[in-house]
Amino acid sequence: MKIIPWLCVAVSLCVLMGCQQSSPENTKSAPAVQKRDDKSDKQTDLAKATPADRKAAESAEEKPARASSGKVTLLRTPDKGIQPQTVVDAKGVVHMIYFTGEPAHGDIFYVRSDDGEKFSHPLRVNSHPSSAIAIGNIRGAQIALGKGGRVHVGWMGSDKAEPRGPSKDTPMLYTRLNDAGDAFEPQRNVIRKAYGLDGGGSLAADESGNVYVTWHAPEPKMRGEDNRCVWVAHSADDGKTFAAETRANSDSTGACGCCGMRGFADKKGTVYVLYRSASQVVHRDIYLLVSTDKGSSFRGEKVHPWEVATCPMSSMAFTEARAGTVAAWETNGQVYCARLDPSSGKPTPPLAAPGKGKGRKHPVVAANAAGETILVWTEGMGWNRGGSLAWQVFDKAGKPTEKRGTAEGVPTWSLAAVYTRADGGFTIVY
Repeated sequence: MKIIPWLCVAVSLCVLMGCQQSSPENTKSAPAVQKRDDKSDKQTDLAKATPADRKAAESAEEKPARASSGKVTLLRTPDKGIQPQTVVDAKGVVHMIYFTGEPAHGDIFYVRSDDGEKFSHPLRVNSHPSSAIAIGNIRGAQIALGKGGRVHVGWMGSDKAEPRGPSKDTPMLYTRLNDAGDAFEPQRNVIRKAYGLDGGGSLAADESGNVYVTWHAPEPKMRGEDNRCVWVAHSADDGKTFAAETRANSDSTGACGCCGMRGFADKKGTVYVLYRSASQVVHRDIYLLVSTDKGSSFRGEKVHPWEVATCPMSSMAFTEARAGTVAAWETNGQVYCARLDPSSGKPTPPLAAPGKGKGRKHPVVAANAAGETILVWTEGMGWNRGGSLAWQVFDKAGKPTEKRGTAEGVPTWSLAAVYTRADGGFTIVY
């Protein structure tokens, strides 16, 4: 396995940037979701809804509070929710999921917006109430767009989640929007043998109908971070069925137990996975897995080393741009990003966010058609503690612009999401 050494972050940002935006999944919206009337807009049947459903529906009817700052617009998560996740399809429709309820066992809701401003009535994603968990920031749901723009969602189950494993093990849950686009299918546990979830899992999907649900857990009958592996359950029929999970990383890197991970599939079908290792307790490095054969095999590469003996509860992110997919992660209180070569999948040298911050975490990225790129992160977040938001926009030459800023008020157990608007600006959701 090739090791990329620690590299000077003063390398010109134009290596990373200078690329046009392609939607994160670059797929078409499903017609059933795209065409909506008053009846289909009322996705949640309030007559049969739970109190949480009704509360979310009533709140989301109002346009979320917004604050504008030039090319960057701030948007509060609907229904006072946390842990927003967004993707934009080829038609510019914004798809968002978020968490509401008790952090230990709450619900996931889905909304969409044709203009990036006014969002639809919420639709509950999880079929069993209180099936999701928000504690730790990195165990929440993730969203991807697949064939025909179908919405796919995966998340780590809460203590109330069903179905569970054979020994009441925590499930890795999955669901997708149904063919009519008016409800999510009953949630399913995709784990067959590799139980032992701690940090959250992820998922990816492509336009060809491949869906990949990923998580890290020890080899069966083994314990400890050193024995944790990255697992992938693959569906070749757009999430209708899944094969048994297979191990994705061949090297014994371990995996940081309470850290998250991120999967992504680009428009060519290349699959990427970012995760943090945990070998010999202190080697908690960022690793990148890449597959060009629909998940049949992955090659791994160490991207960024970090020696620390504690779990940093990290998260990662991807977006797709003209010059290649961009990955983002955190290391030792700083956030970094790198462009992945479209042909080889190899990353450019890690580049740090400008300046110094206090406990920078949870980076996300987006790019627009003008070649601008935005890097967003949180500062001051901790266990059971909220923090602040920060961002920096880079021009097409990769140089920082005057479009930068901070904002207070990232809630406890939350993080941020960012998407590109039709006008080329960026909207940060928090």
